[in-house]
Amino acid sequence: MNTTPTNLQLPPAELAAWLRLALTPGVGNTAARRLLARFGTPQAVLAQTCSALQACVSPAQATALASLPPDWDNALARAQDWLQTREHGRAHALITLGDPRYPPALLQTEDPPLMLYVAGPSHWLDQPAPLVDHRRALAIVGSRNPTPQGDANARQFGLALASQGWCVISGLALGVDAAAHQGALQAARADSPCTVAVLGTGLDVIYPRRHAALAQQVMTHGLLLSEYPLGTPPLAPNFPKRNRLIAGLSAGTLVVEAALASGSLITARLAAEQGREVFAIPGSIHAPQSKGCHALLRQGAKLVETVQDMLEELLPWPDVAAPTAAAAATATAASTPAPASAHKEHPVLAALGFDPMGLDQLQALTGWDTAALQAWLLEQELDGLVARLPGGLFQRMVRG
Repeated sequence: MNTTPTNLQLPPAELAAWLRLALTPGVGNTAARRLLARFGTPQAVLAQTCSALQACVSPAQATALASLPPDWDNALARAQDWLQTREHGRAHALITLGDPRYPPALLQTEDPPLMLYVAGPSHWLDQPAPLVDHRRALAIVGSRNPTPQGDANARQFGLALASQGWCVISGLALGVDAAAHQGALQAARADSPCTVAVLGTGLDVIYPRRHAALAQQVMTHGLLLSEYPLGTPPLAPNFPKRNRLIAGLSAGTLVVEAALASGSLITARLAAEQGREVFAIPGSIHAPQSKGCHALLRQGAKLVETVQDMLEELLPWPDVAAPTAAAAATATAASTPAPASAHKEHPVLAALGFDPMGLDQLQALTGWDTAALQAWLLEQELDGLVARLPGGLFQRMVRG
């Protein structure tokens, strides 16, 4: 383990002042930014009298700033130890407002974080440049319980985007988030992060726990990022709040599958409010996971069938190079099914279509007896052409 600090690390006194300002109960980002605008630095803020602070914040907030945050010594030691940890080419960083690594696009959001906790390859964290260029980043979000096709779509779009040099932003959640990260990781590169996972917990608390290995992969080829202090457990209100960062770090947000009441629609709304593009993949009219996407499409989101549908909207961004012919071919192959004319379609697949269907209905459409149909469906399931859904339903799959 290497514990050599970089020249971008905050001096101890400055680190302590930033942490104290951020951890003081009841202050929050908005009040902290007002104080910084008035007094310049956290050290200057903490040196003020209560009466001077009340020119910017409430009496209760001014009083709170006069005292050390709860469990202060442990919180400071924990942050110092975490920042010094550098192993396997990875490092940790605490990036504050004004740091050259702070993503500029977040400053345009409604509530930019006072500081960001980041983990990733040391050669990126040691560079005095923004960690993420939102003009080259796209968010992929969706259901925690996607259909097999939704999971495959998220994975294929993540791979296709990363193959063309885009950074895939998501939230490390179950379902679509994880699939998008996994797809992007297949196109990992050395020059910039292929994916960024924005957590709703402290960076030392991976949630869900089953994604610990995925988090390690992201930290090796991309970035883990959170605005929450170390040790913050998974608290329900924090996850919708972090969605503004997923939207803010991206030029656009793709919703793969989502129910009508879901965090993915919050992310899409925040993206639209920030002037970013919103994309949605249509699905079956019978699938609950498609209702949210269809609602977004009615509200003006761009319908997406291939990666190129998104790039047509996004490539006019300055400094984003047009994809090479090889990369464009990769993206198209990853997200576009083979034309029907390329091969003769099996009659049962044609009857199944692309909506979930029960065995009885499929039997009525095909005339096959039950035993033969079940055997055929099992064979197709093993080949990845058909997926078995809860409730005895089957769904046809499209493979890239």
